[in-house]
Amino acid sequence: MKNEGRILLGLGLFFLIMFGFYWPLSHEQSGSTMMFFAVLLGFLPGGYYYWWSRRMKPRPEDSDDADMAESAGFIDSFPGSSIFPFTLGMGAWMSVMAMIFGIWLAIPALSLIVWALLGATAEARRGGHR
Repeated sequence: MKNEGRILLGLGLFFLIMFGFYWPLSHEQSGSTMMFFAVLLGFLPGGYYYWWSRRMKPRPEDSDDADMAESAGFIDSFPGSSIFPFTLGMGAWMSVMAMIFGIWLAIPALSLIVWALLGATAEARRGGHR
């Protein structure tokens, strides 16, 4: 987590420097606000990751002399092919289309979303296709 924290803190520092130049020179409110929130998007998770990296044991990714075998974890089974991610995507697409073309599309969209969530849950509990 230390590497991720450093990357995000570096991005926050970069945006802070850019904000320091952008705000006084442009006098624009919306761009300055977005630049300030970009600073927060770097500093808040980066600080949180760095704070946790100091309180937990080091991961193999944080060690300079680590090899690939140290970070290999337990591999169980991978899920087989499933129709439910496609169904969930079609339901999400139809819900966006319901916002554009009419609320009547929300009924099939919500039914597809519910079907996909229930089916994926049932499939994950029984272990997929055999």
